[in-house]
Amino acid sequence: MSNTLVWGALAALVVGLVLYAKSSKSREESGEWSGGLQWGYLLMMVGVFGVLSAFMSFTAVLLVFVLFTGIVWFIHKGRLKKNPAGDSNHFTDYMSGFFPIILVVFVLRTFVAEPFQIPSSSMRPGLVVGDFILVNKFSYGIRTPIINNVLVPTGQVERGDVVVFNYPEDTKINYIKRAVGLPGDVIEYKDKVLSINGQTVEDRSTGIQSYQENTPQYGTITIEAQAFKETIGTHHFEVLKIAGQPSFLPQGVRPDFPHRQSCEYAEDGSWFRCTVPEGHYFMMGDNRDNSEDSRYWGFVSDKLIVGKAFFIWMNFGDIGRVGTSIE
Repeated sequence: MSNTLVWGALAALVVGLVLYAKSSKSREESGEWSGGLQWGYLLMMVGVFGVLSAFMSFTAVLLVFVLFTGIVWFIHKGRLKKNPAGDSNHFTDYMSGFFPIILVVFVLRTFVAEPFQIPSSSMRPGLVVGDFILVNKFSYGIRTPIINNVLVPTGQVERGDVVVFNYPEDTKINYIKRAVGLPGDVIEYKDKVLSINGQTVEDRSTGIQSYQENTPQYGTITIEAQAFKETIGTHHFEVLKIAGQPSFLPQGVRPDFPHRQSCEYAEDGSWFRCTVPEGHYFMMGDNRDNSEDSRYWGFVSDKLIVGKAFFIWMNFGDIGRVGTSIE
């Protein structure tokens, strides 16, 4: 979470506390609590949610709020049983109303579908910066929140799937890549030709593509790349390769990622070979020369899997992309 959002959350919390302190704590003639009190509680909730999100995953924060508002809801219901005329405590009466809403959001986001915004060009040309996508949370099993163990198996990651997962080096960040290697697979990328278990992945040139990229050093630049049509499993998709670039950049490879001994790297960056360990996957971006992926930071544990990307539901810069399925 950025410093700007943290400061925004703190500001909301402070404003909420001020409104709470200055507002009336008695019901108005309409029977409702004062607008200042309601806004105070709402801003305090937003502030606390934002602050906690700086230290915990979004799912963990949602779970905390479900438990907290659930307890308040039960207290409120207990008071209504004793006094059917209404709950005279403004805290339990107002805050209990958040419980059903937060519970529904938690269930949908944890077990059904989760929105995700494409943050970089690593999955071009299929996915571009600004795409808002949906991630199917039950494609790879119904999982326990936070721990992420599979409770009910509903499917497995397949070669070629576009997968959202927690970034192994910072699990609070979600990444999106294509799964090219399953447990036990031998992945080789030599002279920028991919092979899986000794079988070369056929690629057919489809021409030159160019796109705009924002860089911190040079600003907006135009990048030209050769597009190739590839097939992995049941998936048919395009990848980009930039002429003159090696198979990987040796200086970017982490020296000590887990199961590092399962990989071999050529010193000149012309090839690498990795055997995927049990319970892990090898991920690569479709924009092969502009992607930080398993070549550099290693394998993705099954416990880090979020779900399968399947649908673009919005792109404010290019409405024509809305409704596109993800191959």
